[in-house]
Amino acid sequence: MKISKVLSLCALSATVVFGANTLVDKVKQNGIEAIPVSQLEILKLIDDPKDPITTAKVELGKKLYFDPRMSRSSIISCNTCHNLATGGVDGISAAIGHGWTANPHHLNSPTVYNSAFFKAQFWDGRSPHLADQAQGPVQAGPEMAAPPKLVEERINSIPAYVEEFKGAYGDNVKISFEKITSTIAIFEKTLVTPSRFDDFLNGNANALSKAEKEGLEVFMDKGCASCHNGIALGGTMQPFQVAGKYKFAQVGDFAGDKNGLVKTPTLRNITETAPYFHNGAIWTLKDAIKEMGSTQLGISINDVESAKIETFLKALKGRKPVVIYPELPESSEKTPKPDAKL
Repeated sequence: MKISKVLSLCALSATVVFGANTLVDKVKQNGIEAIPVSQLEILKLIDDPKDPITTAKVELGKKLYFDPRMSRSSIISCNTCHNLATGGVDGISAAIGHGWTANPHHLNSPTVYNSAFFKAQFWDGRSPHLADQAQGPVQAGPEMAAPPKLVEERINSIPAYVEEFKGAYGDNVKISFEKITSTIAIFEKTLVTPSRFDDFLNGNANALSKAEKEGLEVFMDKGCASCHNGIALGGTMQPFQVAGKYKFAQVGDFAGDKNGLVKTPTLRNITETAPYFHNGAIWTLKDAIKEMGSTQLGISINDVESAKIETFLKALKGRKPVVIYPELPESSEKTPKPDAKL
């Protein structure tokens, strides 16, 4: 091969690497972070030294997550609204709970995947972390409608669960409502989904296509990263309807927290989590992108720009952890019976 051709190839390679590095730097300047490659580094981000993640806790938490006996009716589990097979959501506009009751505020179920990276939980951010959040839906009337005492009685009446709690926490463990729900949260922490976008940020310049990189540029240039940043590309409390009126604001009565702030949804696995917005009023990603432009940024995003951003967002579909549906322990004669009455 001629030396001139070799030099040309080297120059081309250098350009590609330099271009990728420049784009990665721009991403980081926009406050977006990658899910680390190392499982140890991920663990540092999601673990709580006061209640460390262990295999026994994760397996127990998984069973509780899938167990419909956590609900008053013994029909609804955490997985009902946060279905791990469908992007961690239920795929409907407003969550349906106990007695076939729709969420009274017409709130959409957010995904549970990558929720360990959220700075706030619930649309109004009222819970700071998953252990606290897990208590809410179990007790809420329109959701699982199970009083803490009932949950404690059910789980403590099942001998196999009692033994698993001892195995996870020691023989002297008190199986309280708080311990039960915090164990569910430990399982939820492990639902992390690294994507090709993370591979790109972590050094693989070819992990994204040219079109996806172009879409990433448009995403940042339009200002989308001003709210969708951090590891979760969301999960923080932000003002809503900053530049314009959300065209479906009349669907439901949710207005955010006391300061009008709303939790920014994660963009990870966004292609799997329709419908969009807090009230699930928009069904296509293209329309959601355009609505965010007018409502939050005060700009018009045209069809071409929206398509480019959507192309990038598709690269955020992550690799899901393998979750094998558990065989749940048997109830006993002492286990409180199902109650499906309103």
